[in-house]
Amino acid sequence: MYLTGKFEKSLSSLVSYIEKEGYYGWDPFDGLNSKLLRHSQLNRLKIARLLWLQFFKKNPINLRKPFLVKKEYNPKGVGLLLTGYCNLYKGHQNNDTLERINFLAEKVIELQSNGYSGACWGYNFDWQSRAFFLPKWTPSIVVTSFVSNSLLDAYNITSNKKYLEIAIKSTKFITNDLNRTYTKNGYIFSYSPFDNTSVYNASLLGSKLLARIYSYTKDVNLLNHAKLSVQACIDDQNRDGSWVYGKLDIQNWIDSFHTGYNLECIELYQRFSNDNRFEENIESGFKFYLNRFFLDDGTPKYYHNKTYPIDIHCPAQLIVTLYHLNKLDEYQSIANKVLEWTLCNMHDKKGYFYYQKYKYWTNKIPYMRWSQAFMLYALSYFLRYINEIQE
Repeated sequence: MYLTGKFEKSLSSLVSYIEKEGYYGWDPFDGLNSKLLRHSQLNRLKIARLLWLQFFKKNPINLRKPFLVKKEYNPKGVGLLLTGYCNLYKGHQNNDTLERINFLAEKVIELQSNGYSGACWGYNFDWQSRAFFLPKWTPSIVVTSFVSNSLLDAYNITSNKKYLEIAIKSTKFITNDLNRTYTKNGYIFSYSPFDNTSVYNASLLGSKLLARIYSYTKDVNLLNHAKLSVQACIDDQNRDGSWVYGKLDIQNWIDSFHTGYNLECIELYQRFSNDNRFEENIESGFKFYLNRFFLDDGTPKYYHNKTYPIDIHCPAQLIVTLYHLNKLDEYQSIANKVLEWTLCNMHDKKGYFYYQKYKYWTNKIPYMRWSQAFMLYALSYFLRYINEIQE
């Protein structure tokens, strides 16, 4: 068993930091929210947006105040926190936690993007990637999946049907508004309504949500969509069990936490649908995941073929993946080592977690969505596991 005293102290200090900050903050990708950039001609140029965004993202010095980037609520961050508090409530039921669950659920509902077929959410900033540009609040399958799942978690605790109904409505966004890349045996959902990219983890996050909603509604149409999109992603799994990030030539990297997303989503699709055809694919992918992304001393690698930069998402998603695959007990040793490494190397005495660690320096900017919300999300699953085995 992990040293629960040290773990619980770290979790408590993280919760205190998040609550002191009011659940909102800066983000690695919010550089385009700069008022100075938005009032300049540079904002109109793709290359300028890309370079500006990367400069803010990779710079260990936080330039957001001088460049007039405000702290804001991020819908995905709020969704992660909501799930985290739901997990905390299951272990220690109290009115304060329940109050926070309802606050976060209402806040994330308030942050919906309007004008689409169903409930949906996007990021609170313009986002320029090499593949496409998405204006602020453009809904995506990734953000919508995390938020809708968090509303289902909140419904399971509060029995507030409003949360369930809004989550159900989000399936219309996925099935009606997103583009599809058709394959021999299925299709891959696009990231947003305005691109045609095929990103495996994004489509699988949508599949997981559709299958989970099916478990509530028994709408076979949702299950069919989920089955076809999972099959398309399974067909593109590499022989060694891995997946590249996406189909484009510029998306051919293999990384830790997106691999973890894929495994988690396929496993939960099977659980919600009772379709267990992909067990061998999960096992093959899981073997690759453990063998290629975590060193013997607990160091969590970012890529399968190099270690740095080490991103806080990598150790966090390991805990989530192990929990959902029911493997935390079997692989408790690696989970403990990775948690120990993370608490020693990426946890600040003020309670927050660092963004990324390089070989000779560390980016310690305390991003809310990327680092704090995701670590609370992960640590809450570890606490949930501890409580479950002690019952």
